[in-house]
Amino acid sequence: MLAYAADWLNILTRWFHLIVGIGWIGTSFYFIALDVSFRKDPKTPSELYGTAWLVHGGGFYHVDKYVVAPAHLPEDLKWYKWDAYLTFVSGIVLMAVQYWLNARAYMIDPKVMALEPWQAIGISIVMLTLGWLIYDAICRSPLGKTTLPLAAVVFALIVGAAFVFTHVFSGRGAFLHIGAFVGTIMAANVFRVIIPNQRKMVDQLIAGENPNGELGRLAKQRSVHNTYLTLPVLLMMVSNHYPILSNHPQSWLIAALILIVGGPIRHFIVRHEAGDSLTKILWAPGVAAVGLIAALIMTAPKTATVSGPVVSDATILTLTAKHCTMCHADKPTHEGFTEPPKGVTLGTIENLERFAPLIKVQAVDTDAMPLGNETGFTAEDRATLAAWLAAH
Repeated sequence: MLAYAADWLNILTRWFHLIVGIGWIGTSFYFIALDVSFRKDPKTPSELYGTAWLVHGGGFYHVDKYVVAPAHLPEDLKWYKWDAYLTFVSGIVLMAVQYWLNARAYMIDPKVMALEPWQAIGISIVMLTLGWLIYDAICRSPLGKTTLPLAAVVFALIVGAAFVFTHVFSGRGAFLHIGAFVGTIMAANVFRVIIPNQRKMVDQLIAGENPNGELGRLAKQRSVHNTYLTLPVLLMMVSNHYPILSNHPQSWLIAALILIVGGPIRHFIVRHEAGDSLTKILWAPGVAAVGLIAALIMTAPKTATVSGPVVSDATILTLTAKHCTMCHADKPTHEGFTEPPKGVTLGTIENLERFAPLIKVQAVDTDAMPLGNETGFTAEDRATLAAWLAAH
């Protein structure tokens, strides 16, 4: 019953997380596209930064942006914050339900580092918190007034965190935490900088003062950071479905390449929306292509030469009974599952042959399975499995 309740909590929280996350990303994409679409002509009033004309859904829209703020606070001012807040909160709940409560299976791999669940959870919380504190300190330092140097240092911060995570947690747990590390920075940007700065400007308007334009500049900077991190963080968050990424021996380098691919692609989209000529921005997809090619080369499957005695069906059934069928059975005995993951059952030779490509990816090409290597699946066991798969 506990596993049943946990499954439904996971499903509903994940669904909610996706809904509010889509809302947050959509808002970010819309406002960045809107911000770069403003144009100013001789007839534009001096207090306006620019004007944009938009068409969507059969309607025409006329939008003005002020250089700093209007002279008087409008009564119907709309705020955009709850999608970001709820994405973070639901993400933490998901982290707790999926990873913290099942730390031994999803976060800990004794081959990487022998941890107790409480230690893994503690490292998770500390690293996510430190990530924001260090990033925020960098942005508030003199380096924060630059663009390329700041981007390089933030890139190094994320890659450094990826290196730590991949040398502490299991492949699956590490890659998810890289995404959570970036997602925490993005959500904290909204909660700690963007919305507070906007509130200060509103308070200054209410007090009859001229709003401080520097507050708006800093909020805009963090908003731009968020939109550039969006594409990489999305792939990192779904990486548990792709062990060729999360369980690669140098998965921290894969994370770096995801940043190199995602960031420039987002830059290309933003600058294209701003009206830049293709000749000025074609370098961005070029950089992304180099990163993608490097990732393809790094993750290319290795052709293994299988030698030794023939592995019998009886031997492989004994092996899978010890290491696989506690989860991958019609009625799993593992406390964390009420149904076989992805509907994969491995109790018969027929099913082992049927799911052979998946087994090879998960347990031979990578060490994604068994989860957290709870059963002590050795290199010799993987070699035995590889030999049987090669013969079938």
